[in-house]
Amino acid sequence: MAQDLEFGLDTFGDVTNGADGKPLPHAQVIRDLVDEAVLADQVGIDFIGVGEHHRADFAVSSPETVLAGMATRTSRIKLGSAVTVLSSDDPIRV
Repeated sequence: MAQDLEFGLDTFGDVTNGADGKPLPHAQVIRDLVDEAVLADQVGIDFIGVGEHHRADFAVSSPETVLAGMATRTSRIKLGSAVTVLSSDDPIRV
């Protein structure tokens, strides 16, 4: 019995530099992530995971919020949390 292979992506919302060499604002990085999820959905990617980080060089400190934004604009792709920082979360929630 053959199994289908699924292809997925993951991200922490890495903050990259813009054309001016300065780091992009976190709000722009998050908007770009949602746009990337839309494109991934359109081209047939099966899954996208969003990880949590609490540093200035990563834009996503609340994956649930970003995933909710992605869910409003995608229709087929599976969405999920990729990394949870256990030391900063309620163990019951995790």
